[in-house]
Amino acid sequence: MSSQDVLRSASTLASYNVLLQVMFRVLTFLLNAFTLRFVSRELIGVVNVRLTLLYSTLVFLSREAFRRACLSGVSGTDHSWRQVINLLWLTLPLGVLWAALLVAVWLWLLEVPDPQTVPHYGPAVVMFALSGVQELLAEPLWVLAQAHMFVRLKVVAESLAMIAKCSITVVLVVFAREWGLYIFSAAHLVYTGFLVLCYAVYFIRFLGSEVAAKKDFPLQRVGDLLPCRAAGEPLVDWTLAKLTWSFFKQSFLKQILTEGERYVMTFLNVLSFGDQGVYDIVNNLGSMVARFVFLPIEESFYVFFAKVLERGRDVKSQKQEDIALAAEVLECLLKLVLVVGLIISVFGYAYSHLALDIYGGSLLSSGAGPTLLRCYSCYVLLLAVNGVTECFVFAAMSQQEVDKYNFVMLALSVSFLLLSYVLTWWAGSVGFILANCLNMGLRISHSVLYIRRCFGSTQWKPLRGLLPSPLLILALAVSALVTSLSEVVLCCDGGWLLRLVHIGVGALCLLTVCVAVLVTETRLIQFVRTQLLPKYRQKHT
Repeated sequence: MSSQDVLRSASTLASYNVLLQVMFRVLTFLLNAFTLRFVSRELIGVVNVRLTLLYSTLVFLSREAFRRACLSGVSGTDHSWRQVINLLWLTLPLGVLWAALLVAVWLWLLEVPDPQTVPHYGPAVVMFALSGVQELLAEPLWVLAQAHMFVRLKVVAESLAMIAKCSITVVLVVFAREWGLYIFSAAHLVYTGFLVLCYAVYFIRFLGSEVAAKKDFPLQRVGDLLPCRAAGEPLVDWTLAKLTWSFFKQSFLKQILTEGERYVMTFLNVLSFGDQGVYDIVNNLGSMVARFVFLPIEESFYVFFAKVLERGRDVKSQKQEDIALAAEVLECLLKLVLVVGLIISVFGYAYSHLALDIYGGSLLSSGAGPTLLRCYSCYVLLLAVNGVTECFVFAAMSQQEVDKYNFVMLALSVSFLLLSYVLTWWAGSVGFILANCLNMGLRISHSVLYIRRCFGSTQWKPLRGLLPSPLLILALAVSALVTSLSEVVLCCDGGWLLRLVHIGVGALCLLTVCVAVLVTETRLIQFVRTQLLPKYRQKHT
């Protein structure tokens, strides 16, 4: 597959992932708004913070390192998929070990919620851990699908799973509210079960078919999906195994950085379960765009960079047409996430109070809620830039550089936990976001220095993507001033008419910013039209 073909496939994957994440976030958004009317803040806090942290920790530590190593192409085109499949099946026993350890910690070392307010905590912990182990059954199939760009499979599987989860949650919340945590545990088990079922059914039908033969798919029958030793070769690819170990050490630290505030809330008890529920709702609302736009782009273009770049080799010793393409894509991606992040920061400040009041009423719009969302709007900008820079860096680093970066991640993890604890006692839940901002800034600095060093002696300057045009900066500054004044004058106690006027002011300002982008960022617009919009690209190719 040529570099251009990989770019097309990665762009299609990013586009479908964005659409998928949009659907996920919209459904989750509506589901949270619905459940807020039926369950307590404490129950939401336990589910969205304590139990979700258990699940995310289990699956991330069990599979993330394997995913990055097996998709990186470190063994070149000669690697054996038989060995890759064998390596990927190690995620299952590793997941069982993590599940046993985490369940013990969650049941016997952490504070147990009041059973009158949050019933059935113990069984819920076991069920969430079981759902994580269940999802790992599909890991070899997921990596196969990603590596061969089966973009629609992921969309269909996760869409069906999310629809099933939401349906069960709504029905049980309405008709069996007394079940408490059983509602969300059962729904999560159904979600992971649907994922495994969809991937299994697809590959059972695909393997051995004419379509698989035409694509020259490396596996021929269903039995090839199971672990076994091939004659004349080791059980696993030891180069990939060593890289997996390097990524595993890094993933442990990355998980602390990603979910750091939840670990602090869970293990240090700095917030009550009710306050945790409010923080998590605001956090999910603030991160909606980051998750359904930036994360899919990061995941998809990591595949592109990993296939185009030769890990650990100097850019001058690689194919220059591939390096040119990688530099151009990196510059456009940086400009894209920068523009979107700046827009979110500017308009998020003036519309946080209104958004929370509409979404959750005074439960969210009073107290620290609006301040939390305003701070998160600024944090989204850092989150966006870091996602793209680390996406490139992790695809280009040698195994030795990955090992060295683990020490950087360790220092960042320790500093983040300390900052979170100190800033939370000083500024309440806002302290979590401030600590995230400081650590994200440090991670961006490291990645920018690596990229600059990588392309320093070449003609390509992808970091120019971090420089917005003067006209765009002016449009954003004027919009920030106008919308802030509009909030003071029109929002949010004067009734719906003034609220609508405030929304109209924001719409006009946003239109002005979009016009500035269209006029000044023509290269970015061309990249979005040709690489991130599948229908448009198909029409032009």
